[in-house]
Amino acid sequence: MTDKNKQNPDSTFQSETANQPNQGLQLTPEMLQQLAFNQQYQNNDDEIDLGELFKVIWAGKFKIIAITAVFAIASVFYALSLPNTYKSEALLAPATEESGGMGGLAAKFGGLASLAGVNLGSGGTDKTGLAIEIMKSRQFITKFINDNELLVPLMAAENWDQSSNQLILDPELYDTQSKKWIREAKAPFKPTPSNQEAYKAFKKIVSISQDKETSMVTVSIEHYSPEIAKQWVDKLILAINAEMKIRDLTEAQKSIDYIEQQLPKTKLADLQTVLYQIMEEQTKTIMFAQVRDEYAFNTIDPALIPERKSGPKRILICVLALLLGGILSIALVLVHHVFQKEQ
Repeated sequence: MTDKNKQNPDSTFQSETANQPNQGLQLTPEMLQQLAFNQQYQNNDDEIDLGELFKVIWAGKFKIIAITAVFAIASVFYALSLPNTYKSEALLAPATEESGGMGGLAAKFGGLASLAGVNLGSGGTDKTGLAIEIMKSRQFITKFINDNELLVPLMAAENWDQSSNQLILDPELYDTQSKKWIREAKAPFKPTPSNQEAYKAFKKIVSISQDKETSMVTVSIEHYSPEIAKQWVDKLILAINAEMKIRDLTEAQKSIDYIEQQLPKTKLADLQTVLYQIMEEQTKTIMFAQVRDEYAFNTIDPALIPERKSGPKRILICVLALLLGGILSIALVLVHHVFQKEQ
């Protein structure tokens, strides 16, 4: 056994290394020198690549400047070709409700009223939130457009003449002489814009938001004509007040009619008292709705005809186009260099 170890000293070293697995790898001076050389070579290679990158960009500087200039000039012409838009907005406050009312009756006599088939609800309905969602709904906006005949100024307008205060319509979409739509449309679309198209177009120009801290509601409309923008804000406020009023009047009258039918059938005196109180509250609702014009919202700051444009942001368009042109031109120069290098 001793003779074999003397004949193969490497095998003895391997067996000892295997028996000591926890010892780290011993690096010789030659290995350390090789690692240092590799690291230095890698760093030099990175520096060469970075330097080459700047050289390529500098060599293509005229191409980069030319492409960026084209983007900049094109963005200026594009921004100047866009028509001005004007935004008119109004500040509204939710209309206050009388204290108590149906909410108090629901808390006191909700269970008793249900015996007669009358649902008083929870009394905690957020009418302001409901009104806002109704204003954003497809059904309300479609009805608003049709009732006020807004389809032509909404879908065919392309600019506004400030000197004559006239809205300029696109002659390729609408013929002002015959008052007919002449736009070319593929099925399922027709020359006359559909309700869905009008709804999407109106949603782009209207904004309805509520401040959670103050509960104030801001309604704004942006259009080519500042006068039309102001008129549409006023009409929108009138429409939502009328809509909420009609809803409450209809509901109150149905409740009164139903209670009048149930009273002769009710034998319990306490239940009759509750039904009379419900009828009284619904009568108050009808009375308040008939005497109040601003039923859902009170106008705090009415809409005005804006004197300054709200858009387009021409400077922003030019800056973004300039940055885009610079990035694309540098990318083109680098890609062209890579292809040339591979060939």
